[in-house]
Amino acid sequence: MRILCLVPGGINEQLLFFPTLESLKNKYPNVLIDVLVEPLAKSAYRICPYVNEILFFDYQDRNVSADYLNLVGVIRDRGYDIAITTGNKLILELLLWSNSIPWRIGYKTQTSWFLSHSITQKEEQYAAETYHDLLLKLNIQPSCPSIKIAVPKDDISWTETQLQSLSVKENGYIAIYGGENNSYPVSSWIEIINSIQKKEPSLSIVLLESNTEQTWTKSILDNCKNLKIINPDNLGKLSAVIAGANLLVCIDSVPLQLGIAVGTYTIALFSDTKANHKIPTNYDRCIAIQSPSNQLADISSSTILEKIWNG
Repeated sequence: MRILCLVPGGINEQLLFFPTLESLKNKYPNVLIDVLVEPLAKSAYRICPYVNEILFFDYQDRNVSADYLNLVGVIRDRGYDIAITTGNKLILELLLWSNSIPWRIGYKTQTSWFLSHSITQKEEQYAAETYHDLLLKLNIQPSCPSIKIAVPKDDISWTETQLQSLSVKENGYIAIYGGENNSYPVSSWIEIINSIQKKEPSLSIVLLESNTEQTWTKSILDNCKNLKIINPDNLGKLSAVIAGANLLVCIDSVPLQLGIAVGTYTIALFSDTKANHKIPTNYDRCIAIQSPSNQLADISSSTILEKIWNG
């Protein structure tokens, strides 16, 4: 048996789809599962143990007829028995139908004519559960499992070496991720970091940096002392850094989902996205702080510090 999963979106969406992949693999142990994702989302599958092949497609309406014809050939060559789509792109549903895939599962819309089985999308619940609901059409009844990842040994070794070279203190460290575009004010991060260092000088603070976020870290380094900077270049390394932390403080982002996957205590800041869409129901290792105005800047540093110290 071979299954194709069409999962538009970025890395976050792929991570939230992992529980669905796990349930498919548990139901059909010998199945080959392929995913059709946007090129920038490929890196998520470095830490996914369930996928056979990663295929690429631009879901953002920048395709010409040749792209669709190529996709038709790719799908036909592999002879899929089941296709599961989390999007609602009519032309892709048509392509699945034209390839005579017996089971074509997706969400019910006004144009879902080419699906063999459709289900009403419950957008108000945890996103991973919304994806997992698609499996009801395959009579896969168990509840949505938690996100699980498999971190390569080389990434764990790299992380251990990096943390040792940074002289992280024996009492551990707090990892902080501020995201791109300074979505939460640097001045507030500085207040938080200085307060932590004053109250818990035995803890190291590690800033999670990527190549696109060096302005953020530089601004903080100019105003705070004794910080550690780490720049993991893949999700395996980033996962290992987060797994080793005493606490992760971050915005709604990929590190949040990795923190949930590895079980690190996390404080997450949310703007307009509702926290229950990104955090599992009854999950007690993550505290969500929702902005009162849909702007992260309106979450006070004192509110975050209160959650850090008092939970």
